[in-house]
Amino acid sequence: MRILFFGTSPFAVPSLNVLLGSPHQIIGVVTQPDRPHGRGMSESYSPVKKAVLANAPAMLLLQPEKARTKEFRLAVSELAPDILVVAAFGQILSQRLLDLPRYGGINVHGSLLPRWRGAAPMQYSMIAGDAETGVTIMQMSAGLDSGDILLQGAIPLGPNDDIDSVEERLSSLGADLLLQTLEQIEDGTVTATPQDESLVTYSPALPADFGFIDWTRPATEINNLIRGVTPRPGAFAFISGKRLKIWRSSVDESTGDGEPGRVVEIRKIGELGILVQSGANTRLLLKEVQPESKGRMGALDFARGARFVVGSKFDSSVRPVGPAHQSS
Repeated sequence: MRILFFGTSPFAVPSLNVLLGSPHQIIGVVTQPDRPHGRGMSESYSPVKKAVLANAPAMLLLQPEKARTKEFRLAVSELAPDILVVAAFGQILSQRLLDLPRYGGINVHGSLLPRWRGAAPMQYSMIAGDAETGVTIMQMSAGLDSGDILLQGAIPLGPNDDIDSVEERLSSLGADLLLQTLEQIEDGTVTATPQDESLVTYSPALPADFGFIDWTRPATEINNLIRGVTPRPGAFAFISGKRLKIWRSSVDESTGDGEPGRVVEIRKIGELGILVQSGANTRLLLKEVQPESKGRMGALDFARGARFVVGSKFDSSVRPVGPAHQSS
């Protein structure tokens, strides 16, 4: 088939690479425009563009500021694709664009639809404490991830998973499912299953401050939040107005009815770290942290260097304002 591929994030790269190695004809790749990045505000390429330049430098590369314009639709029409393949592109495509190819558009989505429609499905799966997540290949429609399900695959979520580990597994699974789906479309065996609207949940994009820790929540919920926002946008708390990023944690077996946010133990034996009282008589062990303007370190090393002691208390659940809450 003549395929026009749409993708931007690292999640899309395995799908692109597997298509480049397949018998299908990739007639072009569409990705987001280059964006200023870093302190020097130099132009930064998307992971998909980097993959194209590395693996298929002669490939037609399109970077529309808006994919819903008439000009872009006409450009796609001239390419005459048989199908649009979309994976973490970052823009919503119009129905008029989806109607151009013979087989419309299909999307590689990082959740088990209809659960977690939207921009951050992997993150919300972990934050919600789901036992598993997966990939859905769906027929695209004008609605938000509301098209018919063509193929799905699931993976378990483990206690040590973060977004990087889950994205790596799901992107690989998505690439495999994508090839299977294209084969089924070509030989006419694909089955389209409408989504059950009664089971729909949503996963909107996470704002930068989404990972602020409310210590009045149970330790399990806090731990799931940390896993779901690590490494981006990141989990954090404040101590004496200073921002502390939390990289790794675990739910402790001990219980207690102390004040949420109060340090109850600096653990120097066994599983090392800072034990913090959480809501519902639970406790969270901080294992790896990052103070402002410093690198990642073990929580115990931080406690020693910062003279953190039992009885120290994290700032309240109300977010401080001002320079202290800026990202480090």
